[in-house]
Amino acid sequence: MLNHNSNNPSGKLKFPTAIDLHKLLVAMVKPNNYWYYEVSKCAPQYALRYLSDAWKRCFSKVSGQPKFKKKGRDDSFPAECYANTLDGSISIGFNHIKLPRIGWIKTYEILPDNVTPKSVTISRKADRWFISFKVETIPQITEKSVDVIGVDLGVKTLATLSTGEVFEAAKSYRKLEAKLSRLQYLNRHKVVYSSNWKKAQLRIAQVHSQIANIRKDTLHKLTTYLAKNHSQIVIEDLNVSGMMAEPKLAKAVADMGFYEFRRQLEYKCKLYGSELIVVDRWFPSSKTCSNCGTVKKSLFLSERVFNCEHCNFSCARDLNAALNLAMAGSLLRNANAFRAGVALRQFCEAKANVRDSLWTG
Repeated sequence: MLNHNSNNPSGKLKFPTAIDLHKLLVAMVKPNNYWYYEVSKCAPQYALRYLSDAWKRCFSKVSGQPKFKKKGRDDSFPAECYANTLDGSISIGFNHIKLPRIGWIKTYEILPDNVTPKSVTISRKADRWFISFKVETIPQITEKSVDVIGVDLGVKTLATLSTGEVFEAAKSYRKLEAKLSRLQYLNRHKVVYSSNWKKAQLRIAQVHSQIANIRKDTLHKLTTYLAKNHSQIVIEDLNVSGMMAEPKLAKAVADMGFYEFRRQLEYKCKLYGSELIVVDRWFPSSKTCSNCGTVKKSLFLSERVFNCEHCNFSCARDLNAALNLAMAGSLLRNANAFRAGVALRQFCEAKANVRDSLWTG
């Protein structure tokens, strides 16, 4: 269809929607493949819905063309809800859940009580299966200890706050790199898709999952602490892809998880009533003196202590950058408040002029 539309601009065919594809599935595929009825109806329906959304993103040039999902990689299936009510074939107990076509399954953790999930998704990572719920929550406004705080991310330490607090990184990949390398080395001569190869691949996937879980746990603790205790959090718009292109920094940057840090911070700030301010990536936070404002022409990455030749101020490089980010966030907030005040004053003046003209007329 894409080739036909590109070759015939005047006679383009309408791209089928998810409903059209589902009608074709029921009419043509299911009568000849009875195993379709052995699985939940939610899986094929929402697979077609996700396919339709992927093509919409492709046509709007948000992303590229969708690719086929491969079995054994990011395995998951939805048990979605209809009209804000959970599918009748799904029931939730204390630590049990009844899935369609599968039956009752015991969970290791206690399931949420008195909560109506909007959707349920089952996924597998390595040798473990997980169930995730999508629920509607009300933002939790917490008391903030500090109004504005700057956060400087780094590869030596995960984060340095403008208050002087330093959060060390887990560096899970560096700690488990030797174990992962050993497992991959032992798997080099195994026949692909053989039983021993599958066992080795499972052990490698378990180590990868352990590395990712340690990293995510560290980031969750840090982002939750920031969002709960600070009204405004100022971070820098880092060029993570550019940093990953540097061979000497790529491994350390990937081990930190800068993108995951920002992703978690964005939704947690909305959840706890905080504001996230992202400063432009070209802002010289490391080269600027937080005491007098003098900007250095150059600052090597090996210089871990910032020394100002103008005012003889000296402090840790990361702390100096965090202080500059906090001041930049305060300036941006004041500038936005000033612009809002000017716009309000202009609106009031225009409204008064209209009222006077009507009165005069």
